Amino acid sequence: MSTRMPNASQVTAWLFLAPALMLLGVFVFWPMVYLVYLSFTAGNFTLAGTHWVGLQNYWRLAITPDFWQVLGNTLYFTVATVIPSLGLPLALAVLLNQRLPLREVLRTAYFLPSFTSIVAAGLGFRWLFQTDGPVNNGLSVLGLEPIAWLGSTFWAMPVLIVLSIWKQLGFNMVVFLAGLQSIPRSRYEAAALDGAQGWQLFWHITLPGLRPTLIFAAVTTMIFTLRGFEQVYVVTGGGPLNSTNVLVYYIYEQAFSQFDFGYAAAAATLLLLGTLFLIAVQLQVWQEEP
Repeated sequence: MSTRMPNASQVTAWLFLAPALMLLGVFVFWPMVYLVYLSFTAGNFTLAGTHWVGLQNYWRLAITPDFWQVLGNTLYFTVATVIPSLGLPLALAVLLNQRLPLREVLRTAYFLPSFTSIVAAGLGFRWLFQTDGPVNNGLSVLGLEPIAWLGSTFWAMPVLIVLSIWKQLGFNMVVFLAGLQSIPRSRYEAAALDGAQGWQLFWHITLPGLRPTLIFAAVTTMIFTLRGFEQVYVVTGGGPLNSTNVLVYYIYEQAFSQFDFGYAAAAATLLLLGTLFLIAVQLQVWQEEP
């Protein structure tokens, strides 16, 4: 029985793919495998210093109240960030896709936050919302009582949510603009001839035409939100009273403050599985009609 030999084009393709596959293997797939292994161990970070504990770390997660509070914080932070981070940029993109004065200037202005470091933006928001900061000064001018934004268990998380929405706004707006410009004008013209206008055009032409773009924006925004760390680290440090502690920051604390690497790896594994599940659900919901 003869074995089919790869032809020259297949060999060339694999040679070009080899460097990227090696990088993915070393920096993506192997760390993921090691993370899962580490979640079943306790001890030092190195293989030689760990010992097998089975599901003990996962059981500790299940019975730890702080973990469930962090999980709730993460869910609140994700939902409250992702939905406006899709709706607001879409509305802006539709508006700025029209022939408006200073349209290019406005597009640039809205996109500028995407260039800003999240750490620099976090420092700026911490200054804005500090007790004697500009936001409270503005409230005083209006005759309103100042709010302890970053010292309140109720208001601290909304500050982080606004920061995250602001940071993601420009990127998603440009993505939606690209999607809008890929929709053929002939579809709008045909629908207009049938009497469609305004909201009908948006609902029956724009949204279906943006389906692939919405999938991309939803997935990237969810990933950006679920891996949120810098804004928590810079602005609130997880406080007050653990009210802004999200899962990535919790993993960081357990691994590099408590040096409980197995427990942190178990939490990180759950975050990975949860992210993959949510992305799969989004892809299923937004998949194109056959």
